[in-house]
Amino acid sequence: MLIMNYLKINYMKRMSKALLLGAALVLIPVLSRAQYRDGAVVPADSTVVLTLDDALKIALSENVSVKVADMEIERTEYARKGTYASLLPQVNGTGSYQRTIKKQVMYMGGSDDDGGGGGMGGMMSGILDPIMYYINQIMLAGGYQIPPYVAPVTPETESSDNGFAVGRLNTYSAGISLAMPLVNAQLWESLKLTGDQVELSVEQARESRLGTVASVKQAFYAALMAKEAFNVYKEVYENAVENFRQTEMRFNAQKASELDFTRAKANVASAIPNVYNAENSVMLALWQLKAVMGVDLDMNMDIAGKLEDYADHMFYDIHSQDDPSLDRNTTLRQLAIQAEMLAKTIRTQQYAYLPTLSLAGAYSYNAMTDDFKFSNYHWTPYSYVGFQLSIPIFSGGKRYHDVKQSKVQAAELDLQRINAERQLKIGIRQSLSTMETAMRTYDASKEGLATAEKAYDIAEKSYQLGGSTLTDLNNTQLVLTQSRLAVSQAIYNFLVAKAGLEQTLGYDFNEEK
Repeated sequence: MLIMNYLKINYMKRMSKALLLGAALVLIPVLSRAQYRDGAVVPADSTVVLTLDDALKIALSENVSVKVADMEIERTEYARKGTYASLLPQVNGTGSYQRTIKKQVMYMGGSDDDGGGGGMGGMMSGILDPIMYYINQIMLAGGYQIPPYVAPVTPETESSDNGFAVGRLNTYSAGISLAMPLVNAQLWESLKLTGDQVELSVEQARESRLGTVASVKQAFYAALMAKEAFNVYKEVYENAVENFRQTEMRFNAQKASELDFTRAKANVASAIPNVYNAENSVMLALWQLKAVMGVDLDMNMDIAGKLEDYADHMFYDIHSQDDPSLDRNTTLRQLAIQAEMLAKTIRTQQYAYLPTLSLAGAYSYNAMTDDFKFSNYHWTPYSYVGFQLSIPIFSGGKRYHDVKQSKVQAAELDLQRINAERQLKIGIRQSLSTMETAMRTYDASKEGLATAEKAYDIAEKSYQLGGSTLTDLNNTQLVLTQSRLAVSQAIYNFLVAKAGLEQTLGYDFNEEK
């Protein structure tokens, strides 16, 4: 809008109005200093100003990855408790109904061609036949004769070999069963794995927090860097406007050439896009910070402080970190937990060769009938208790190959640990080198900035007095701008590298470094 007005309106006649529009365009609104507090209700039209610690606290409570990691800990804790339940008696209720389609046939005697009978029928015949013979002789003496007994043939007892069917058409059963492991080394060792799984989830949640802290810090520093760049380009624009005003006055007094007037006019126009771009960078950086914090992107938020505030904390004893400890590194901790879990897995698979002993028991009521008259049913109890011993003998080599597979996996994990440790040490050295370079750059940039500010002041006063040209003033302005951005960039590089180093070394944001 400002550029269009600038092209359409006679700039020399409406200079004062254009300056007011330009100042209004780049004016940073005064932000309220309302602090974020848990449970505090912030008006929709107010702006929340956050410090770095505020942003970290919000992120650790609102970030999605942190919430998921906490829920994963809760899930594994429930899984561990559920696994320990296998040590307790398992009691289940049972119930069944069976309808007999064809009854089972039972045979009491031998067949016709077994040489005179056998089994229970043959045994009973050998006992009863002499008795029946004497009884028959007594009856014959009295004029009586006992006819031979012929068993009635019914559909229930009919069979091809004179067998008889047993059982009823309807069978009901209801009761409870109990099972409990007494000696099971494989089960005991597997229970230890669930505890390691919880520990692994806790470490993974810690990794999520460390990553969130590093991301928030880097996003916060990026927003500060964007604001620093915005302030620099805004000051460049304001200087360009002031130089144009001075040049205009001199041009009207015929003490400046038209070339200087045109250059001053072009400087104002060229400074405006940089302000727009810097302002957009600030907005994007704040959006990125909101995203990693896990808050609403439409939230009115600003950040407190500036990069120069962190310059006093840039000192870092580089030489004491030649061989930093990785004991707190979350990646190596997770690999160590996984290695321990694999070792327990191997022992669990080896314990599969050992016998197991368990307790079993049941108590039930049964009823068998041919009709559905429930009131006439006769229920009979049945119960038992005992021990069950299981001795592994042969499984086709499955247990053997399971152990071999886990041992190969453990060797792979050990190689991964060695490679991860090597990569982490390289990352630490890169961070330390970047931090050392940033400190040296900061020292050199500070000296260059002081010189550039002095040179600009001299060039500005000389230009006002007519002792130097606008070109000289623009050159010193460019050097001053680059020096200011170089100082901010050095601080930003140091802070980003330090945040990455703290993440690698496993430092939480609320722990003393």
